Amino acid sequence: MATIPSPSHGPGRRPGPAAPAGSGLRPRPPARSALRRRIVATALVVVSLALLSVYFRESNGGPLHGLQSAGATVLRPFEVGAEHVARPFRDAASWFGGLVDAKSENTKLRRENDRLRNQVVRDVTAVQENDQLRRLLALRDSARFPSNYRALATTVLSRPSGQFVQQVTVGVGSSSGVQVHSPVITADGLVGQVTKVARHVALVTLLTDATSAASGVDLRTGASGIVRHGQSTGSTLILDRVAKDKIVHPKDIVITAGWRSGKLADIYPKGLPIGVVTSVGQVDTDLYKNIQVQPFVDFSSLEFVLVLVPTKTP
Repeated sequence: MATIPSPSHGPGRRPGPAAPAGSGLRPRPPARSALRRRIVATALVVVSLALLSVYFRESNGGPLHGLQSAGATVLRPFEVGAEHVARPFRDAASWFGGLVDAKSENTKLRRENDRLRNQVVRDVTAVQENDQLRRLLALRDSARFPSNYRALATTVLSRPSGQFVQQVTVGVGSSSGVQVHSPVITADGLVGQVTKVARHVALVTLLTDATSAASGVDLRTGASGIVRHGQSTGSTLILDRVAKDKIVHPKDIVITAGWRSGKLADIYPKGLPIGVVTSVGQVDTDLYKNIQVQPFVDFSSLEFVLVLVPTKTP
């Protein structure tokens, strides 16, 4: 049976989109729609420019100014409402932003304070160290410095390990000429003596150690005895073996005796300050006076010392 072609299709033609049923309208061409949009946009720009020209040229009582005032009056309630709605959010944003800025500023201030505090600590420490070193150098160059000795200024590397072991380590040793029994002093007075020596360090036993002793003499009266650590705790010393007939007064200064007998000599040179007498007493049953001496040296805060090395062979 033969197929009858549709009257709307001719040979070699494709069917186009069908128009809505009953409308009788064809689809609008795209080019015509774009042209119309450009014409409308151009017209709006021209009208806007014309209105701006008229607005700026007319007086304040002109129709465009009146229209602007009326529009502002109509829109004012909406503007106020929008302001009330937006204010809490704006305040919250400002508050949060203030917190963030304040936290950042506080962090910067803390860092700056830490830097300044560390700088102050370094400056104060440097001033104190320079003061101690200047005092040591002044003692070395003074007339009261012991003759036949040279001074080695050094730092204290370690503090006493306990109440009953009063020893410190210093930063010079045999390579610098330090020997066992080398006296150790500060600008304030006698510290002790070297008891062990390595190449670059040495062990110093303080005068407050239970095993230490030094020959002492009252600078004013000449009463002599042995300076050593007493039975009480702390850094208090005693001037022992002073006969009852000898005169010693509180506030008298005690120095090293520096005795010599033939080829034998005291470990410590004569005239090194030791301390000041704080109390003097005696009991009839005792053979010697009871004399308390407060040392000039603060043994708990030693930082720099002078190690005395003899310039002649002892």
